[in-house]
Amino acid sequence: MIRAIALTAAMVVAPIGAAAHQLVVFASVDCETVTVEAKFSNGNPAQQGDVRVLDAGNTLLTTLPLEQDGTATLPLDSVDHSEGLVIEVDTGGHDNYWILTPDDIARNCRS
Repeated sequence: MIRAIALTAAMVVAPIGAAAHQLVVFASVDCETVTVEAKFSNGNPAQQGDVRVLDAGNTLLTTLPLEQDGTATLPLDSVDHSEGLVIEVDTGGHDNYWILTPDDIARNCRS
C-alpha cells in the first residue's frame, strides 16, 4: 500500500519537474552599452525580474529592472568594468548569471 502511494506520488510529481523551465541569461557589450537578455528555455522572455551588476570581487555596482521583452541595458561607462562584470538575473523563481571578462569587453571595444 505504501509503495503504491509513493509510486503514484512520484508519477504525479515527475511531469511537474520535467515541465520546469530554466532561465537562460546572455550579456553582450558593444563598448558603450551592456545588453542583458533573459529568457526561459522554451524561448519566452523573462518579463519581470532584477538584473544585478557586480564587479569581479562580487561587489554590487547597480540593480536594473528587466523590461517586458526580457532585456536590460546599462551604459558601460556607468560602472567600473576594468576587472570584468558579473551579470545576475533573478526572476523571483529562477536565477542565472553571465560573466563578461575584461577580454570580452576589450575585444568588443576595438575599432
